[in-house]
Formats: sequence, structure tokens, C-alpha cells
Amino acid sequence: MRSDSVFRIAPRGGSSARAVIDAIDAMGGKAFDLSRMARLGLPVPPAFVLGTGHCRQWYLEPERYRKSLPALLQEQMHWLQTVTGLGFGDSRRPLLVSVRSGAPLSMPGMMDTLLNIGLCDVTSRGLLRMTGNPRQVWDLYRRLVSSFAEVVFGADPAPFRAARDEMLARNKVDRVRELDYQALFELAQGYLRLCEELTGRPFPQNPVNQLELAVQAVFASWNSARAAAYRSLYGIPDDIYTAATVQSMVFGNTGGTSGSGVGFTRDPDTGDKRLYFDFLFNSQGEDVVSGRATGSDAEELFSALPEMRRELCSVCDTLEAEFRDAQEFEFTIQDGALHLLQTRTAKRTPWAALKIAVDQVKEGLISKEEALVRLEGLDLTGIKRHRLAGEDTPFCIGESAGIGVAVGPAALDLESARKFSEEGRPAVLIRDELNTADLVAISFCAGVLTARGNRTSHAAVVARQLGKPCVTGAGGLRLDPGQQSVECGNRSISPGAMITLDSNTGRVYEGERELIVEYPAQWLEEIGTWRR
Repeated sequence: MRSDSVFRIAPRGGSSARAVIDAIDAMGGKAFDLSRMARLGLPVPPAFVLGTGHCRQWYLEPERYRKSLPALLQEQMHWLQTVTGLGFGDSRRPLLVSVRSGAPLSMPGMMDTLLNIGLCDVTSRGLLRMTGNPRQVWDLYRRLVSSFAEVVFGADPAPFRAARDEMLARNKVDRVRELDYQALFELAQGYLRLCEELTGRPFPQNPVNQLELAVQAVFASWNSARAAAYRSLYGIPDDIYTAATVQSMVFGNTGGTSGSGVGFTRDPDTGDKRLYFDFLFNSQGEDVVSGRATGSDAEELFSALPEMRRELCSVCDTLEAEFRDAQEFEFTIQDGALHLLQTRTAKRTPWAALKIAVDQVKEGLISKEEALVRLEGLDLTGIKRHRLAGEDTPFCIGESAGIGVAVGPAALDLESARKFSEEGRPAVLIRDELNTADLVAISFCAGVLTARGNRTSHAAVVARQLGKPCVTGAGGLRLDPGQQSVECGNRSISPGAMITLDSNTGRVYEGERELIVEYPAQWLEEIGTWRR
């Protein structure tokens, strides 16, 4: 299959890609798995995919590729408009799209995604007429302008966050989803001005121009610092490149029966077979995976939409039957309707990897031989987890995003964490929020603690894969501006002070605590019988 091909993913059972392994190299893993979900009849929004060869061409012959890109996109967008019944750049029924990266090997959060492409002054008025929802429209617009300025134009995101925080303070609310449409309109207009002030370039009002620039930004993110660091850490070749998926938008910010979430078909920390997910009402997917939002509305989801429990559990069963392994999937609910945006093999702790393999053999999902191959990269005799020997008053409490316990000196910045590691004392890294740019630091720390974020953010997923205990969204945790101490309530921790982070419970303690070590003896014994 040619990697410079264009692939189409039609909703409810259609796809131009064959379900063969060589398609992964051409389409990238994300798009290939989308096509498999579509063929299963799962609710996947329509999309087309520029194969990995397009990214290669963009790097090797940039001017030639840029000249050919407009005609290529025009042809594919004509198809997407026909499928959706919407018009890209239309002043009455506008089509908006996302542009997503997707390499043949999974690199969660390491490359860029742009949402809401196609929104501008003209199409925003059309979307207002089409939806009758001004709050949604101005929320989408302000999101697009800030992300476009950052990802495409290289703007510093800090001024946009400062403008957002100022608007929140002015309206006396804590979260953007509590702002009314007038505040969001003002924020969007302020972002438009900020974009030009920071970059010297106005936000493009031509949707076609937006799309061309977005595709090239996704290709450029293949060589971003964080993507290169991730490839180096996991031995991923530099020359496999990324595909770009252009997909019709579905919206999780349309109101009280909409939202975005990330789910796992099994618990990625323990391996238990249960639905494990985070969800935020009235949000877009980036809110969940970025690590900036804290908490989850998962329990409230089933109160508001009781049928969604059955739908999500059905999705889990379908995905595991097709992919024959635990999956991590991203989804959006728009006005009560479920849409699937991605699935991939779930990153998991070594403990969970062992349990999932044993359980899936018992369930008849995989053979013993397949399970042994899957476990080949693990040091089975080294798999263990720690728990605290006793209880005490914690310094702070957050959300568990892993298993095990980390004990080490507190490090409030990446340089300190590196220094402690070089001294042979891996630190517990404490951050306001964790992002994928912190990948290298995560790899040499004992554990991670954040004031904001949730257990399914990209950074938490990476920490889990690395086997690092992680606690996120610790309410009340405050890092002072000079980063000379961390406070929670009336207590504080200084840099270098020993702390104990219990990722089993989400509790963090001052000082070193006595630990109990547990080993998965029963599972190891069972695996031993497979080899006889």
C-alpha cells in the first residue's frame, strides 16, 4: 500500500483502507484503527487521511509539496462536504474539521492536533444561525484562535492563558465552561487581537488557508522536541513519519448533554476488567487529555444519560473483540449521541500488563502463546507494587493515576529533578500541571505530583507506561511563584524535603514511610504452567 495515498473513512461501515498490517505504515496507527472501527459500524465521524508519505514529501521537497497541497485538499474536501451535507467555508451551514497527527507507532500527545478548522468571522455567523447556540460558537472560535496561534504561528500560550484567567476573575467563576456567551465572545475577540500582536500575523479568515497551514503544522510536529525525545526514549525510527487525518468535527461543548472523554476497556493501573474513564461535560477532547483540567464528571454522566453506561460498555466489548487487547479510546458525546474519535492499545503499568494477559487467556480472547509474546519485553520477576504499611494524615490528596509508591526528595522544576537523579536520588516531581514536554523528566523521576490534571491526560498515560507512580489534580496544592515551596492548607514542603507519594490511594505524605512490597505470585505461577 502506497504511503503517499489518500484514504477515506466513511461513517458506519465504509473505508477505503484494507485491514492489512501494511496499511498501518501508510495510514498511521490512529487512522488505521479509525477505519477498523468504521467497518465495525461504530459511530466514527467521516474523515480522509493523508498518508505518511505526504509528510515525507513535505520534509524532502517542501516547496513542491506546498504547491500541490491546495488541489489535493480541494478534491478531498469536496468528498467530505458531500458526505456530511455541509460546506467548508459556507456562510450558512459551515463544515468544521480537525487535523490530527498519527504515526505508525503510538506517540500519545507528542505531536499536534488542531480542532475547529474552518471557523472564521463569516462561518461563525453561519454556525450561529445553524445551531442557535452563541455560547458554543464563541467557545469554538476562541479555542481555534489560541491553538492556531500557538501551534501554527509559534506564539507563546502564556498571554492567552492570562487573558482567559482575567476573564474568569472578572466574571467571578473558576472554569471557562461557566462563562456566558458574551464573555466568550469578548474572549474570542481579545484572542484575535492577541494573535496579531504576538505573531505579527492576523488570524487567517480564509478556511482553505487555515486547512493548508494546519496540515503542514501537523507534519512539522513530527520533529518537535517532545516527539523527538519520545522516539529516542522508545527506539522509534525517525523516518516513519506521521499521517494527517482531516475529520469532520463533532462537538462536546453544545450543552448539558454533551462532553468529551477518554476511556480504557480495562483499568490500566491494576488490569481489572472494568470501564475506566474520565469525562468532562460541555468540553472538547483537548480539555481532558491536555492535563490542564482537573477532575472528572464520569459519575454524573450516567445520571444525566443513563443509557450511556450500556453504550460505553458495548464499545469496550466490541473494541476488545476486534483488537484483542485492552484499548484506550477517545470519545465525544454531542447532544446525547456518542461518537468515537480514536482507539489505540492501552498504555499500562507492568502489573496491569501481566494481569490483562492472564485474564484474556482465561477469557479465550488470546492464546497462551500470544500472551507470552506480549509479555516478552517485561521483567516478570521484577514486577511488584508497593503500599504503605500504615495510615497517617496526608499532606495532600489527589487522584491516583497509577499504582505503587514513590519516595524521594521534592523537586519543583526539571533542572532540580535532573540533579537529584544524577546524585542517585530520583525525585518526586511536583508541577502545577504536567504536559508531554516534561517527558524526559518523567523518565528519570521516582514519581509525579500535580495540582491540576486527571488520570487520563497524555502525560499521565506516559507516566503510567513508564511505571511511575503519579497523583494528579491534588486540590489545594499551591506552588509559589518563586518555586521555593509547595503549600497545601497551612503546611508546606521545601525543595529537597523527602516525601512519600502513594499512587494507590492518591495520598501524599511528608517524610519517608514504611512500605510493604507485593508480588503477583499467583499470576507468575500460572504463566509458568504455560511454558511446561
